[in-house]
Amino acid sequence: MSSVVCTKATGLHLFKISIACLACFAPNQSIKSTSSRVFRHRIEHSQAAEAEEEPMEPGQCEIARLPEEILSAALSRTSPRDACRAAAVSPAFRAAADSDAVWACFLPPPADLPPLADGELLLPPRGKKGLFLRLSGSPALLPGGLSMWLDRESGAKCYMVPARDLSIAWRDTPRYWTSWIHLADSRFPESAQLRFVCWLEIRGRIHSKMLSRGSAYANYMVYKLDDESYGLDWPADASVSIGGTDLARKVCLQPNPQRSHAEDVVLPRERGDGWMELELGEFVCEGDEDGDVSFGLAETKRLNGKGGLIMQGIEIRHKN
Repeated sequence: MSSVVCTKATGLHLFKISIACLACFAPNQSIKSTSSRVFRHRIEHSQAAEAEEEPMEPGQCEIARLPEEILSAALSRTSPRDACRAAAVSPAFRAAADSDAVWACFLPPPADLPPLADGELLLPPRGKKGLFLRLSGSPALLPGGLSMWLDRESGAKCYMVPARDLSIAWRDTPRYWTSWIHLADSRFPESAQLRFVCWLEIRGRIHSKMLSRGSAYANYMVYKLDDESYGLDWPADASVSIGGTDLARKVCLQPNPQRSHAEDVVLPRERGDGWMELELGEFVCEGDEDGDVSFGLAETKRLNGKGGLIMQGIEIRHKN
């Protein structure tokens, strides 16, 4: 990232922002295991010393006068994107923005990070920032078969449940489903291909404790349609259940331009990776739930023939 010259006015603005951040949090809690009294003393010392220092040279940033631990404490209250942007402000900001103290706040607690499958981290990441960028840059496989990644904006844990781990009606009957096919652009070694069914039902679940507390999520069915797909252009029932709360909506896997759908029917969209995704529902993981989040899609009323669906899995993804 190219360096950005920080003017005196910009530096003073950032200096005030940092002090404001600390003033909000220091009276109520310890920041980075340092007492608020020490922070206030350092800020007062910085302000007192400002009058005795020589005028700043052109291009020098006012924020550089703050101790690194104060900058780190302020940056840890922002976001991963803000921390990356801050690294371009000045060398002092860069040292704080890249520190483990800042990026440890964006990562889930070590006890909440699931172990990765063998081979997912061939080279150990450099520090906490390196680990965050690795886990937010692309999904990593877990030993149980799921894939996991971190949302780059919030650090929330996200997952995809592969087709192999979903409950799919008639999946083990070869005349109805071709189990299993390999696709080069899939995260998983196997995908399920629908040949023909009238009763279409796909269900999945994940334990709520695997998710990030206080985060909003949405479930997305990730799939493709082959060239001979049919019967998937009628509304189906999607559902999400968590903590005794059941949410339902109407969705459609394959919009038909010759048929109009009601405004409340959710339609799919094309992804950048060549797959399609269909949002099944939204929910918030409050953190006090202790059970499964269940989700799925079913068309068991019209019972028309259906075929040509290729299932990769269902994502549980942070929703901003």
